[in-house]
Amino acid sequence: MAESSSRRSIDPITGFCHLTRTFHSLRPQVPLPPPSHPLSLPQYTLSLLRSSTASDADTTFIINATNGQSLSYSEFIAQFLSLAQSLKKNYSLSPNDVAFILSPPSLHIPLLYFALMSLGIVISPANPLSSDSEIAHQLQPIRHWLQLTKPVIAFATSKTSSKLPSLKLGTIILDSPEFISFLSEQDVDHDVINRVQVSQHDTAAILYSSGTTGRVKGVMLSHRNIIALIAGFFHIRYPENDTDPPLPTATFLTVPLFHVFGLFILLRSFSMGRTAVFTERFDFEGMLRAIEKYKVAHISVSPPLVLALTKSDLTNKYDLSSLRMLGSGGAPLGKEVAERFKEKFPTMELIQGYGLTETVGGGARVVSPDEAARYGTVGRLAENTEAKIVDPVTREALAPGQRGELWLRGPTVMKGYVGNEKETAETVDSEGWLKTGDICYFDSEGFLYIVDRLKELIKYKAYQVPPAELEHLLHSHPEIADAAVIPYPDEKAGQIPMAYVVRKPGSSITEAQVIDYIAKQVAPYKKIRRVAFIDLIPKSPAGKILRRELINHSLAKL
Repeated sequence: MAESSSRRSIDPITGFCHLTRTFHSLRPQVPLPPPSHPLSLPQYTLSLLRSSTASDADTTFIINATNGQSLSYSEFIAQFLSLAQSLKKNYSLSPNDVAFILSPPSLHIPLLYFALMSLGIVISPANPLSSDSEIAHQLQPIRHWLQLTKPVIAFATSKTSSKLPSLKLGTIILDSPEFISFLSEQDVDHDVINRVQVSQHDTAAILYSSGTTGRVKGVMLSHRNIIALIAGFFHIRYPENDTDPPLPTATFLTVPLFHVFGLFILLRSFSMGRTAVFTERFDFEGMLRAIEKYKVAHISVSPPLVLALTKSDLTNKYDLSSLRMLGSGGAPLGKEVAERFKEKFPTMELIQGYGLTETVGGGARVVSPDEAARYGTVGRLAENTEAKIVDPVTREALAPGQRGELWLRGPTVMKGYVGNEKETAETVDSEGWLKTGDICYFDSEGFLYIVDRLKELIKYKAYQVPPAELEHLLHSHPEIADAAVIPYPDEKAGQIPMAYVVRKPGSSITEAQVIDYIAKQVAPYKKIRRVAFIDLIPKSPAGKILRRELINHSLAKL
């Protein structure tokens, strides 16, 4: 009776329940497999692929745009089954063992992910990219990751393997003849992955949070966490035009495969029978070249890439006519940047979404052209998901239109942080609510807006200043290529907003001009009061500003 009363009190426009102070998804419920049914993530995506009308064994699944190598769906499935059989036969691996992966992007990485997860082995990929001078600094964090995950085996290349200590079952070199032979076993048992009982609640992957606000954490994601996300994208799709011949469906991966967004875009492409295109090392012009060559239709980007596409003249050199949709996530995207993007690319849909590593990249998204036209929102709450907006001080759950910390609950919420029960308990409460650390609000129609990170708000006197708001305004200046805003210590105010600015080529914009430009558009307490010019804003692989690096840089100048 209480549940029925609660359903009746849910506002059909906002999804807000006045009794529980909880927001409910307005999306249709998405069917999930029974939780007690043994099922690995690769098995689930294979079942979706086979049920898809787009399924075709000869379709190209994945392309390495750096060297042109590719695998069709039939080739990929045959090779990952062969690899699974080889690993099972040659190594004493047990379900829930952890495999650490340190390799640049290649065709071998998705094969490895599918083979290992189908055997119940936990994949734990980390960032292999670093300059020679960074390797020594990177060694200690990597050992910390290894200490967290306790892997029994590692997969690396001949160039990255030296960074790893010896493990129980050793390190397999991905560019070795031995590994290559694993991909073409004779007499492959095509039922090999069905002979392993994998619980949906077992850990499928340990992914590392970006560490922009503190120590890097290993996020444990279960098979069911990722299945729930892929199910949502499979069953609730952004509508596309039916044409004859069919429009291109290739997706370009701008984010590395070790990152949560790279992983879920790869899995989403596979489940839908689409082509995924990647490069071994991302560069802006290389992306444009790949879009033209492979007739890419979709890319998932971070706001800095939206800005780069909007401002760069390089886009005029390439045929981007196949590109129909950009999905933006990872950080708030300013309304001004979105509007200028649409002016430049009127035939492209710019859609936004929101998620964290801790929710497999899911949380909210735009699913229709009408929703995409609402610049500034990250869409409505994802299917099968609940949310609260919580006052960070009083812990009161807030109504639509009020700003507070976003809490999420649903089947995509992580199992926890590996080896860190204290931080897990601080992040996910006993009722399953994940505290995102993001300041947000829902509007009167249930659309979610991201204001800023709770920990990144600048405390100016008694006021809180969101850096993202000032960054959006800076990005709207025609002479500014990129910008970031950080707190700078001040004896009287506590903190003042300080901007790091990248000038556009040929610009000589001054500190005074930047300060004046912002001062005309904001309340006095939000004014930028200090400016430094820089060649490049440091960012994570997902496009998030590494504010700690800029803060350290500013303090070194004191």
